[in-house]
Amino acid sequence: MRLLPLFAAITLSLGSTIALADDAPAAPAKVVVRAAHLVDTQSGTVRDNPLVVIDGDKITEVRYDGQVPAGANVIDLGSATLLPGLIDCHVHLTGDPNEVKGDYYEAILKRSAIDSAILAPIYAKRTLDAGFTTVRNLGADDYVDVALRNAINRGDIPGPRMLVSGPPLGATGGHADGTTGFSPWIEFHGIDGVADGVDAIRHRIRENVKNGADVIKFMASAGVLSAEGSVGAPQYSQEEMNALVDEAHRWGRKVAAHAHGAEAIKMAIRAGVDSVEHSSMIDDEGLKLAKQKGTYLDFDVYNDDYILSEYAKKGFPASTVEKEKMVGRLQRENFQRAVKAGEKMAFGTDAGVYPHGWNGKQFAVMTKWGMTPMQSIQAATVNAADLLDMKGKVGAVAPGYFADLIAVHGDPIKDVSQLEHVGFVMKGGAVDKNEIKR
Repeated sequence: MRLLPLFAAITLSLGSTIALADDAPAAPAKVVVRAAHLVDTQSGTVRDNPLVVIDGDKITEVRYDGQVPAGANVIDLGSATLLPGLIDCHVHLTGDPNEVKGDYYEAILKRSAIDSAILAPIYAKRTLDAGFTTVRNLGADDYVDVALRNAINRGDIPGPRMLVSGPPLGATGGHADGTTGFSPWIEFHGIDGVADGVDAIRHRIRENVKNGADVIKFMASAGVLSAEGSVGAPQYSQEEMNALVDEAHRWGRKVAAHAHGAEAIKMAIRAGVDSVEHSSMIDDEGLKLAKQKGTYLDFDVYNDDYILSEYAKKGFPASTVEKEKMVGRLQRENFQRAVKAGEKMAFGTDAGVYPHGWNGKQFAVMTKWGMTPMQSIQAATVNAADLLDMKGKVGAVAPGYFADLIAVHGDPIKDVSQLEHVGFVMKGGAVDKNEIKR
């Protein structure tokens, strides 16, 4: 007898639901985005008078006949040029150089992961507003990037689609070890990726996967923004790198290797990494290995301008600026050699080393050092999507892809710096920003 009231309540609830079904709102109308031009990243051409038909979060059709589907809502961008949402394969959305404000040690000694978590949504929004609808976040202690990705995916906050690494792996005393250079009597608390030896490395990868990492990032060499004396010396053995890549791939995770030095780059490629980040001192043998293995090279060639201009003012150690002077020009020259060699190259900026939202500044540097504007755009669209295993989802304006669209006023093929001033951003069919004046 006690079940009868419950049964009656369920029946009443179901009946109410059925009764209200006819009154449910109609499905939203299709959306059509119209512009004067479209950069077709798949064919490497520019097409005129596109109509991009969107249903929900996906593109269903791209047509050029001027016929708008009946009942569709039209977003008319006038004389603007459309492109797919851009992709940055190397960002750090949990930090920004402007946090330093002239005191290098303030961020290290007076802030925690909580500060990073509070500020990260600001950086995510700036990145999205700049036209980057997909990013790969390569390195964040305490899994702050995992929490940020999850909040964006839930719709709690605006931001780009994110693939995240969690804490990057590295050797004791190396580029991933934030305690290098400090007194051994100072204790730092938090989750980092320091691991030595094959077994510890395999365990660390499993921890990262367990806690939500989409990709594994590790430090194959020393770096610029850390306290080691070297910029590019290898920091893992070949055996350790081999085991790292083997374990990551076993768990279905791609591997990105931070590597400046020529030998560390070659060791990482031999181990089977999917991309080499920075690639500053890559030599002829490294270029041949990368092509043979199909390894992507990501050169963050804008950074040099910002570091040499601003880091001394922000109180960074003089050693940091001196190390940047060692690699900045050389990295750009090797970028040029990689372009001429026909290497697989994706767009990765290391945003967070410079202010977030400035990602588009790298396009002009890439074209200055050997790429055509179309090649630089393809590096940030179809090539990047391939590296991230997101072909068919992002990087092009085509049926079945996410409705990730951006627009600029001018012609980015004639002046690629137009991509520093994105006026329209749509992610997954939702307009994030529209400042296009018709």
